[in-house]
Amino acid sequence: MARSSSTDKKAKEPGRLKQMFQVFQMTRKAEPSSVWWFALAFVGPVVLGVLLALLLPGQNWLAIILWIVAGVLLGVLLFLIVLGRLAERAAYSQIEGQPGAVGAVLSNSLRRQWRSSEMPVAVHGRSQAAVYRAVGRPGVVLITEGQRGNLNRQVDEERRKVQRIVPNVAVHVLHVGDGTGDSLTLHKLPRAMNKLKKSLNRNEVLAVANRLDSLTQSPAAAIPKGMDPMRARAGRPR
Repeated sequence: MARSSSTDKKAKEPGRLKQMFQVFQMTRKAEPSSVWWFALAFVGPVVLGVLLALLLPGQNWLAIILWIVAGVLLGVLLFLIVLGRLAERAAYSQIEGQPGAVGAVLSNSLRRQWRSSEMPVAVHGRSQAAVYRAVGRPGVVLITEGQRGNLNRQVDEERRKVQRIVPNVAVHVLHVGDGTGDSLTLHKLPRAMNKLKKSLNRNEVLAVANRLDSLTQSPAAAIPKGMDPMRARAGRPR
């Protein structure tokens, strides 16, 4: 019975090509203009390969075929890169503004050099605005989600707490919002964090993260846990 159930489960799982097509459909529905980027990413290298095959002097048939094949392979590679980037952006646009969205980004999109949690370290009770914490090469980064005015006290308290526990580590504050002013849209958060000035090495990152985790506890809040943006379904294009 166990073997048959596992076989049925494997049979129900979509293949790699079907998964790529589903991601493509989700991205196209969420951002209709992405079709042009897909076309440019694939057609551009193919056209370049054909032009090089026909215009370079002294080409034989084998060289012409190799140039064209190289253009097609490069086009497929660029298409997959663009698909991954735009699909992630489209997926995050589906959960942007929801409680727990920043936690999803921290748990799914940060590089290995970062230590973070999908649960906030501070929450405003009424509005569910939250403060998240990540530790990386730039130091400690506090990320606010929701109405910023409701979190001034929580951010100040968390900053003082971090500076008391690890006094020589830089503390940065980023706000995720609608992209106006100095706020960041959700999909730009990982890039903004990676652009911060580096001040710690890998061993120091681990030591700081372990020290903060051992001396602080995340609040029990009604913030969704385990939200995976890559499983978000695309809504109707606005």
